[in-house]
Order: sequence, then C-alpha cells, then structure tokens
Amino acid sequence: MAKPHPLPLYQQLAADYGEAIGKGALPAGSRMPSVRELMRRHEVSLSTALQTLRLMEERGWLEARPRVGYFVQGAATPALAELADPDLRTPLAADQSRFGDRYVGLNERISLVLDSARRAGVRVDLGGATPGPGLFDVVAMNRSAAALLREHPELLVLGRATTGAHPEFQAAMARRALDAGVRLAPQDVLATSGNTEAVHLALTAVAQPGDVVAVESPTYYGLLQVIESQGLKSLEIPCSPRTGISLEALELAVRTEPRLKAVVVMPHLQMPLGTLMPDSHKAGLVAFCSKHGLALVEDDSYRLLLDSPAPPRPAKAWDVSGHVIYCESFNKTLAPGLRQGWMSAGRWHERVYMLKFAQSRNTAQWGQLLAARWASAPAFARHLQRLRTSLRSQREQAARAVARHFPAGTRLSIPPGGLNLWVELPPGASSSVLFDQALREGIRIAPGSMFSNTGRYDGFVRLGCTQAFTDEVERAYRTLGSLLRAQQLASQPGQGNAGDLVLQKV
Repeated sequence: MAKPHPLPLYQQLAADYGEAIGKGALPAGSRMPSVRELMRRHEVSLSTALQTLRLMEERGWLEARPRVGYFVQGAATPALAELADPDLRTPLAADQSRFGDRYVGLNERISLVLDSARRAGVRVDLGGATPGPGLFDVVAMNRSAAALLREHPELLVLGRATTGAHPEFQAAMARRALDAGVRLAPQDVLATSGNTEAVHLALTAVAQPGDVVAVESPTYYGLLQVIESQGLKSLEIPCSPRTGISLEALELAVRTEPRLKAVVVMPHLQMPLGTLMPDSHKAGLVAFCSKHGLALVEDDSYRLLLDSPAPPRPAKAWDVSGHVIYCESFNKTLAPGLRQGWMSAGRWHERVYMLKFAQSRNTAQWGQLLAARWASAPAFARHLQRLRTSLRSQREQAARAVARHFPAGTRLSIPPGGLNLWVELPPGASSSVLFDQALREGIRIAPGSMFSNTGRYDGFVRLGCTQAFTDEVERAYRTLGSLLRAQQLASQPGQGNAGDLVLQKV
C-alpha cells in the first residue's frame, strides 16, 4: 500500500504552485488560475481550491484583487521548505545530494564555472568570445532577412529541405573555399548549426567511446565538453604561441596512444592563445595526420578576424588525402544569432551526412540562404573590415587598461586579431579565485583553468574585448586589478604595485 502524503491536498497544491513561482515559471504579475479552473484542472472540491489560494496569499506569494482574481506577488521566492514539514523537504534534500552529478559527461568543473556565471548578476562581461550587437549592421541584416522572406514567403514552412545543405548555400561556400585556396565541389558542403555541431559530427564519425582525441593545450573549453560528452578522452598537446600544436609531441602521442584517432586544431587565432599557425606548420601537420591515418579536424571560426586584408589559407588547402575535416562558422563574423556553419568532411563525407540525418535531420534553409547571400556580397567584405578595426581598437584599449590596473609581473600576449586577450597573472595569483571574487562584483571573466583538464593554467585568464570600452568597463578592469593586488598581499606582503606589465606579440 502506498504511503499517504504527509500534507493535506490543499497544502500540496500550494507547494507545487509556490515552487513554480520560485523558479520563475509563474512570473511576478501573472494571474493564477481561478477557483473554478483549479477545481477542474486538479479535480478537487471548492473548499480545497479556496484553501489553496488563501494559503498562498497568507504566505505572501499571491495578491488578491477584488472582482479580478489572484496575482503572483513580485517579491515572492517561495520554497517547499516554507511549509515547515520535514517529510516534505526530503525530496529536495535528495535532489541536493545529486547536485554533483548534474554535469557528468559534460566536464563538471567547466560546467560549474559556466553555471555560476549564468546565475550571477553580471554587469560587465569580460568572459565572452562573441562580438557585441553594436559591431554588426543590424538594420542591413534585418532588411536582407525581410527581403528573403518576401522572395520566398513559404521558406519557414517548407518541410522538404535536404539533409546536406541548400544548393545555393553549397555553391556559395564552395566559392568562398576556392578564394581561400581550398578546392571543393558544392556537394562536399554540409550545413551545420554553428561549429559545435560540426565538430561533434566530425568526432562521432571518426572515433568511438574510449578513443583518444589530441587537442591543443590550452584549448577552447567547449571542445573539452564535446569530447567528454561523447565518451572520448582528450590528450592535451603543448601549443606554442608562435607555431601552434607541437608536432614532436604529436609524434610521441602516436607511438604511445594506440587509440588516438583525431587531432583538433584552430590554426588561426587559436582559442585562447591567439596563435597564428605558419603555413609551413599547417602543411607539416596535414602531412603528419595523413601519414598516420588520423583525422585532422580544423576549426576555422576566427580566420576572418585576423588583422590582414588577405587571410591565410586554411590547413585544408594542403589536404590531398581527405584526412582534413574543415569546419567554419559565421557566429563570430556575420550574425551570432544565426548559428550558421558548414563543414567539409573529406573521406568521411558520407558517414557525416548520415550522422547529420540521424541526429538533427536538416539545418534551416532560411539561415543558409541569408548567410549565402551575405557572404557573397561586397557589403560583407566592408563589414569585416569595420569589424576588425573595431576589435583592434577594443583590444588595444583593454591591453592599456591591464597595464594601468593590474599588478607588477602581469604578462600579456597580444594576438594579431580576434576577440580576446590571454593574460598571465603575477606569480601566486589564481584566476579561479579571481573569477569568484569578480562575480561578486558583477564582473565575469574566463579563468584559465577552464581551458585545460589539468588545471595547469590557473595562473592565466582570458579577457574578452567584445564590447565598446566604456567607463564601466574601465572600472571593471580597475576592480580586477585591486582584487589581484589583494591576492598578492595576502600571499606575499609588500607585493602588488602596478606598472610592470610585459607585452609581447604573438
């Protein structure tokens, strides 16, 4: 026989609605169901419905408005525990005990950092890597989107999309690839939802759970999450700020890791170092992977943000055996909200095609067509030039702010383009501690420990230069510098003066 619930029915209903209010499912000012609606929805008596509403009113969760009904109070933050019954709190306590299991398979440490930042009230975001809205021509983009829908009024309701990509998008991306020195047939192009889906598909195609994937160290934390979520193991290979991933370390990895199946790199403005891999190193890396039968997954998200009128060729340009899986996204350059990307999977094309169909079917045609037309237009080249100019100014202002406010011993790598600065903190400083302290001040940063599974980069921090440098941003840098000096004083009395910043070009 089932154990009877410890609370009367009206208290159970009040608790359920109270929890919905506390979680924001019933926001402040929203109207509660009427007495009659509660009776019908929950199959309860008039007395139970009335008692439910009155209890919630007594606890300050609802406001009764004569002849109108009950409305959610703005200040209400109810919890089940407020009903003061220990048996009722048991499910919550059990849920709390599972708190640490929420991110299993998603790199728990990284996920907790991201979740902490999401929950905090952030005023100044220096932790992101996406250009702010002010850096895009929103009016022109909206005009193009509206014109596209006028031209194809049925575009959003068509269900007969192709899995690979829209032919116009494929043709446009093949032309872009040719301009970059990569020869592709339009049918080699697969549309994706940004680069994350592309890399996920690539790794699914070439590896199985338990296999090893070599990554640059440090590397983008999202890649570490993707690898772990697929049951793969990441092998961190040292990455030089000047040449990129170490071929010597990769040679050792091939000899010692029999399950090594893929290498993932960002040859241009590597995240977070900002490395620009020389052409000779790209050619050597492609040849190495082909020789050893490894898939080389090239994430080319940032190449168009280089401070150069003629961006270098991708590693894919040296691929003659089909071992390079090329992935490009427009998230950073055209429209972050569009989430439009594409990939060319080389010798794994057919497998990736079927994996795409099995996992997500089609990528929306509207985004593909919008990206195809923008990326092929002269206006896109002008937009990229303005974007690069603005980002260069913002990076320079950020670097000067670090010089003004951070303690002695700070070292700063200045990349030849992109969205971020990679900063080495003074000896003894911890970016993890700084992250927690800065969040309490309403400032978000990206601690260096996020960019590795080893924790070896806790003495570094990635700072975003994605927004206009305002007085508020200046104050945020001043606050970060004060927090770092306080860390130094706590560990090494007498240290912590500003003005000894070492700048170096990547």
